[in-house]
Amino acid sequence: MNNMQRKTKTMDGNTAAAYVSYAFTDVAAIFPITPSSNMAEQVDEWAA
Repeated sequence: MNNMQRKTKTMDGNTAAAYVSYAFTDVAAIFPITPSSNMAEQVDEWAA
């Protein structure tokens, strides 16, 4: 039996990509581009 509970989150594609990449890496290298997405800001916030 699996006692693990799932949590469902609603997010856009950029947030989902940042969430997964942050969860599976030790280092996040982000190249600033224009127009930028919110991925860099979110990874920075989660790492703080």
